Amino acid sequence: MKTYKIVLLKGDGIGPEIVTQAVKVLNRAAEKFGFAISYDEALLGGCAIDATGVPLPQETIDKCKAADSTLLGAVGGPKWDGMPGNLRPEAGLLGIRGALGLYANLRPAVIFKPLREASPLKTEIIGDNLDILVVRELTGGIYFGEHGKKTVNGAEAAYDTEIYSVPEIERIARVGFEMASKRDGRLCSVDKANVLESSRLWRKTVARIGKEEYPNIELSNLYVDNCAMQLVRNPKQFDVIVTSNIFGDILSDEASMISGSIGMLPSASLGAGKAGLYEPVHGSAPDIAGTGTANPLATILSAAMMLRYSLEEYEAADAIENAVCEILKTARTPDIYTEGMQKVTCEEMGDLVCKIL
Repeated sequence: MKTYKIVLLKGDGIGPEIVTQAVKVLNRAAEKFGFAISYDEALLGGCAIDATGVPLPQETIDKCKAADSTLLGAVGGPKWDGMPGNLRPEAGLLGIRGALGLYANLRPAVIFKPLREASPLKTEIIGDNLDILVVRELTGGIYFGEHGKKTVNGAEAAYDTEIYSVPEIERIARVGFEMASKRDGRLCSVDKANVLESSRLWRKTVARIGKEEYPNIELSNLYVDNCAMQLVRNPKQFDVIVTSNIFGDILSDEASMISGSIGMLPSASLGAGKAGLYEPVHGSAPDIAGTGTANPLATILSAAMMLRYSLEEYEAADAIENAVCEILKTARTPDIYTEGMQKVTCEEMGDLVCKIL
């Protein structure tokens, strides 16, 4: 029997609760589809700061590098807001992505049919469903460029530098084109080429990769401000969006709200190999930690993405996603609850998904 080694980074706030439910579902899927999973735990974020003084211990990096993949809950919280930037929980998240060479973040924005009414957009705009994939560059751009503080005309000032190299753009462009080739064959590259030099290089490079390597993929370009507007005006025009780190961060959050609930959205961070980092898009929600009201479905769906992209257990991935869609017809956690549905706790939702499986 094939056995996969998975590292669990449960993190802070509701992280331990939602990861526990995802593990429960993974174990049920493994039992059903004939493989096994062994788990190891490591520290990341605020819990790592409390235990070791740093948000990303070397032991965590070593464990993740030795694993087949990594499942993350969530990091951060007001407890650590006063820490210096390099010692905040979020620095651990940026650090583990860099340490594992994860440069492509896949964020699907999907409206499950039972949740269609949860979208703030009108039914005539979204139709029966919505399925957009945002491919975000993860280890370059303004988040990783030179930054600092200085004095300008006697006043305090700060700066952050946006920088991209051609190889960085090429590799994320290829991910976007590959994803589009497996879906509807349409890729929209988003930039700010009318203003930013880095975006002009981005647009030129993406166009060259498309022409040379993916001539059958329909490539379009949008400025980021227009893309933000179009996501609300006509989201069904999009299939796959590829964009830079900061633009992807913003647009994927917008797309998540279009889908009705940030508590439903998974993500995958991938690099050159098969191993990846999988996590829900939402934060650690410390205000509801321990209350049993957290929604574990984004983490469960992240586990399904892990089965698909890293472990290549496609049947198991499909089964989990179908189970989530099925259970939404009758049961909801408080964040997505509507009248007439069964209101369930975080643990109960995990049990119900397992039962459908």
